[in-house]
Amino acid sequence: MQKYDPSVTGICCHLYKKISGTSRVQYFYRMKTIGLVGGTSWVSTLDYYRLFNELTQQRLGGNEAAKIVLYSVNYGEIVSLTQAGDWEAIAALISDAARRVEKAGADCLLLGANTMHHIAGEVQASVGIPLLHIADVAGRAIREKQLRKVALLGTKYTMLFDFYKKKLAGQGIETIIPDEEGIRLVNNAIYQELGKGVFLPETKEKFLQLINRLAEQGAGGVILGCTEIPMLIRQEDTPVPVFDTTRLHAAAAVDFALQ
Repeated sequence: MQKYDPSVTGICCHLYKKISGTSRVQYFYRMKTIGLVGGTSWVSTLDYYRLFNELTQQRLGGNEAAKIVLYSVNYGEIVSLTQAGDWEAIAALISDAARRVEKAGADCLLLGANTMHHIAGEVQASVGIPLLHIADVAGRAIREKQLRKVALLGTKYTMLFDFYKKKLAGQGIETIIPDEEGIRLVNNAIYQELGKGVFLPETKEKFLQLINRLAEQGAGGVILGCTEIPMLIRQEDTPVPVFDTTRLHAAAAVDFALQ
């Protein structure tokens, strides 16, 4: 007589396989829970939630969906602290959110904004679950395209601070950024438009012109290094390879949850 696994997981998986002949439900019981500190901004957090579930459903079929713990912070508070340069307060706030996500049962942690990875080290030190760094994920995608020089678009903090460039340099990737005018254009668009759910055709055209100029400077591709930019610029808009950090980050989380 066949022995049953005494755990609930083992029993349920055994019964499902006996009835259906498939192993889909094994993923349901083995699926890890994705943790997200979101709200930075709410616009891109919606995209993360959609992608977690779409990618999980694509992988597993049926009615399967991702297991997610989301803590959404007040974006206005984060923006004010960012503008004041109070990264210590930001680290404390995001770390507190991360601990709440972990306590709620998450198995991994994502920060739903490229800029917040400036304090990723402090946040990782505050929790016992792995933080999936968005720049690591972007770097792997760039290497898969066999590119060695790319441009980075994001907030002025993401473009000017070295936390992103260092991560990419560790993977042998050189990073260039726009000139002062370009940095101002992108940063203002993020805070005044994209983070509020405003996507204007004239802003899109300015971004595409900037991408073309960066390509002329030798960039083999462009990192959309703000999680709202992929809602403005899509690959079909330009012949220059673009890297959608929101989708790449979400896909890495789904890979982790289903591995």
